[in-house]
Amino acid sequence: MKSAFTRIALATACLAFAGQLLAADPKRPECIAPAKPGGGFDLTCKLAQSGLKDGGLLKKPMRVTYMPGGVGAVAYNAVVAQRADDPGTIVAFSSGSLLNLAQGKFGRYDEHAVRWLAAVGTDYGAITVREDSPYHSLSDLIEALKKDPSSIVFGAGATIGGQDWMQTALIARAAGIDPKNLRYVAFEGGGETVTAMLGGHVQVTSSGLGEVTPQIAAKKIRILAVLSDERLPGKLADIPTAKEQGFDITWPVIRGFYVGPKVSDEQYHWWKQQFDTMLASEDFAKLREQRDLLPLSMTGDELNAFVMKQVNEYKTLAGEFGLIQ
Repeated sequence: MKSAFTRIALATACLAFAGQLLAADPKRPECIAPAKPGGGFDLTCKLAQSGLKDGGLLKKPMRVTYMPGGVGAVAYNAVVAQRADDPGTIVAFSSGSLLNLAQGKFGRYDEHAVRWLAAVGTDYGAITVREDSPYHSLSDLIEALKKDPSSIVFGAGATIGGQDWMQTALIARAAGIDPKNLRYVAFEGGGETVTAMLGGHVQVTSSGLGEVTPQIAAKKIRILAVLSDERLPGKLADIPTAKEQGFDITWPVIRGFYVGPKVSDEQYHWWKQQFDTMLASEDFAKLREQRDLLPLSMTGDELNAFVMKQVNEYKTLAGEFGLIQ
């Protein structure tokens, strides 16, 4: 009897161990960037791709795939409906994703429809013009808008109500300008927006800072304001904040990942452990800094609580602008 019990216990332990091994080795690790290449979602996926690879936390290389549409809505719906239990897929999200969820822009699925996995960094909203623009400060831009709001075309990722639009709306409101009077061209992602501005199709872009900083070294752009409480460190220290120019506006941009709602607890916790290890690494801190992101490390239950709180706050903000009833 004792021998049989021992055999059963040993077999159970072996099965559990085998399950852990299976969970620890996704056959085809993939990060979905819910936009075209070149924007913030792409940056987020490639940060995880490099961090997990360099830290030896993935046995197989992670591929980055692109699923544009609805600034995250297409990817969100596809993962929930078609890849709910896919153990190898993580999906990038940002504060813009949460703002759209708050407004019901992801269709029948809300913020409870996925498993929020990890936040790996934060950057801030930025208002940017071409280097040859006549606007040298946020005040210059505001004065021009006050004279004729229709004289300047803003380019931004997403439609009215999206994160980039909200940044311009907050600035307009602070300046006493009705956001509805702004001229606004929507693009699928930050990469397209910057390209349009460099091509002269729009005069100003509203985006995440990390989406435009690669152009600083090329001296193709001028950042009029970063939407942070204080000036950022290092090579970004010369960029003025909106606050110091008289406009009390901040917009932090969280960057992170979620997985499908039916991903097993074993696989979810395996991913969480890999991200916890990566986020504690000095090498990853350097990698994040190279991409002009600031530290923001949350995983599991802590991130889930943060997301729920943030979505509720965005619902209030969207209501103030008449975006939801």
